[in-house]
Amino acid sequence: MEGEEETSAGAMIDEIYSNGGDAKRNRPIISGEALDIEAYASLYSGRTKITRLLFIADRCENRQMQMEAYRMAYDEIKKGENTQLYREVVQKIDGRLGPQYGLDVPWTEAVDRRAEQRKEKLENELNAYRTNLIKESIRMGYNDFGDFYYAHGLLADAFKNYVRTRDYCTTSKHIIHMCLNAILVSIEMGQFTHVTSYVSKAEQTPEAVDPVTIAKLRCAAGLAHLEAKKYKLAARKFLETGAELGNNYTEVIAPQDVATYGGLCALASFDRTELKNKVIDNLNFRNFLELVPEVRELIHDFYSSHYASCLDYLGNLKANLLLDIHLYDHVETLYDQIRHKALIQYTHPFVSVDLRMMANAFKTSVSGLEKELEALITDNQIQARIDSHNKILYARHADQRNATFQRVLQTGNEFDRDVRAMLLRANLLKHEYNHKASRKP
Repeated sequence: MEGEEETSAGAMIDEIYSNGGDAKRNRPIISGEALDIEAYASLYSGRTKITRLLFIADRCENRQMQMEAYRMAYDEIKKGENTQLYREVVQKIDGRLGPQYGLDVPWTEAVDRRAEQRKEKLENELNAYRTNLIKESIRMGYNDFGDFYYAHGLLADAFKNYVRTRDYCTTSKHIIHMCLNAILVSIEMGQFTHVTSYVSKAEQTPEAVDPVTIAKLRCAAGLAHLEAKKYKLAARKFLETGAELGNNYTEVIAPQDVATYGGLCALASFDRTELKNKVIDNLNFRNFLELVPEVRELIHDFYSSHYASCLDYLGNLKANLLLDIHLYDHVETLYDQIRHKALIQYTHPFVSVDLRMMANAFKTSVSGLEKELEALITDNQIQARIDSHNKILYARHADQRNATFQRVLQTGNEFDRDVRAMLLRANLLKHEYNHKASRKP
């Protein structure tokens, strides 16, 4: 008997700690190391690689990391033709990386000179195509102009020229190509209403949409919903993204981003059933989660009610997430929503909860926890009351027995009223006591 009691006691302790305690858990928690900028930058290509590096440099408080981001951005810009951005970066570096990262005047002059020649050539070609009224050539002429302006950082002009190709598209593939170009530039400009519009337009031509393109459109739509703070819709789009995406959209997003954005948005907006069916049991999304083990583990911990571990993962991820160009503005909101859901989920099964034990589970003070619970009770998200003296939360579960009796009584009263009305009508008809409307002469 003693052995059985010890076993049951051990199981109970494990159950208590599974709801947040950390005494019995030795699972490794990520260290929260500083972002490896070189590894991070290698996930991206094109203009987004540069903008992400500059974003990190502008927001990072670690001077060494900041200089590393500027150095990599400088090297990447010199591979292209955007002299305006190059001058801005040189000004921000301000000689702190040595003379080799100063303003290269001969290079900028040579690039600007080639750009003028290229622009003049494109204008002459486009005018010739217009004169000959060859639709395909005109489309390609505008497309070349869009590429030219995009390479030189003139995003508004690039967008205009890409959109102008729409009138000269002769096949579904042309329309898809135009939409993807417009989406790319719109994301760079932060014009996410355009992104939604062109994703919708591309999806209306299904005969030309291959799995890779579908995955790209899902990601673009997810980013648009994320920007609009529609986290549930964003989560659905990222969860629907196919594994075909791979590294085919690195000019916008990396597969690791799909896992991070989709996972956090799902945690903040899905209920337990949706989290299980659409995230944890989603074989397709599991491939993305394998790329970011921290997000995978925190999702499993949240679902398994291991809140201490889950919150540790979130805390360690936070610094790096604040350096993400798309997510930084949503981190606090998402974290608050995830924490509130965890608090609600923790209290739901119990009639009473010891606030001291709960505070330990959520790594906070009892007074801080009380304030959080007060806000959730006021917002009607938790049906409970707090005993501040004894530090106990008492759930106000509805009395199912009493509620059932009340419903039965109400149904009986309604039935009685309906039967009386039917009998009255039947008697009136039986005795022909009905009022005939007088006809007008």
